[in-house]
Amino acid sequence: MIAVRYTKAFMVLGLAAFGLLVGFDNIVDYPANDAFVQHVLSMDTVFPDNALKWRAITHPGWQTAAYVAIIAAQIAMGLCFLFCAARLFMHARKSAPVFQRAKTLGIVGAGLAFAIWFVGFMVIGGEWFSMWQSQQWNGQQGAFHFYMTAMAVLIFLMQPDGEIA
Repeated sequence: MIAVRYTKAFMVLGLAAFGLLVGFDNIVDYPANDAFVQHVLSMDTVFPDNALKWRAITHPGWQTAAYVAIIAAQIAMGLCFLFCAARLFMHARKSAPVFQRAKTLGIVGAGLAFAIWFVGFMVIGGEWFSMWQSQQWNGQQGAFHFYMTAMAVLIFLMQPDGEIA
């Protein structure tokens, strides 16, 4: 069904817009989330008696490197989704195998989204750096929404597409 193919392309385009906008915003308003990364990595707002504070990264160079890596991954994710969406729109009326191959960068983009917001924010930030203990610098709820949206789109994207009648 052609409507399903166009819906898949549109949903991937939505993820592209999100990833590129987040990356762009982090560049334009660099200090806003730079402070977030600094506080999470330095573990300065976790419980005072936290026995895991030895994990803290307080060197400004390492904090900057982490933030730049996050921004680069967000932009790479957004570009993967953008190019995938373009290919999906271009190949929506082609054969099922051609349309299936057009999904490749969407899979890569979803993998990057999972890496950023599940591995990066939930595993590393949330657990390794005890971000969950911070009242002000806890990004786990937002991260959950982001990676679950990307995973839901990935599941829909990967559903097999039949031939167009």
